[in-house]
Amino acid sequence: MWFDSWSALVRVLAVGSAAYVALVVVLRVSGKRTLAKLNAFDLVVTVALGSTLATILLSADVSWSEGVVALALLAGLQYLAAFVSSRWPRGRTVLTARPTLLVEHGTVLASALRQQRVSPAEVRQAVRASGAGDLGRVAAVVLETDGSMSVVTGDRYGDGSALDDVTHPGQRPGPGTSTAGEH
Repeated sequence: MWFDSWSALVRVLAVGSAAYVALVVVLRVSGKRTLAKLNAFDLVVTVALGSTLATILLSADVSWSEGVVALALLAGLQYLAAFVSSRWPRGRTVLTARPTLLVEHGTVLASALRQQRVSPAEVRQAVRASGAGDLGRVAAVVLETDGSMSVVTGDRYGDGSALDDVTHPGQRPGPGTSTAGEH
């Protein structure tokens, strides 16, 4: 259908503008973490906020006030999840995946690739994107909790302490256990 009515268009303009302003206010009040992409639940909240805004804009069955409550609820739940995961190791274990080591000192860890369903080509792509051209010069490639890959070259490895919370294939560490940084 190409056109329903002028009142429907006016509703989208009025409610859409008000919903957008409400979303900006909710995001400013809830802080930067609400739209962070640190973990899977961060992505879910970001997608849910967008979906909620779209529903407020396009569905006459959802009032502006119901939509704003939904936006505030999502931001509040995100705040709670971030609070729990940042304060209690057990909460972080429940809410987030641990980063996983995929390459260790130039060696691709096939078991980690299988476990995480990552192909060697995807690892090589991440290495190239980092500016490195030789796997032998890569100290570590880590699949992060948000699904991105971090590449640490040998000259930037240092003492490896940035890898302390990274899961090494074959190990099931508890919270706070050093796994990959002990080289």
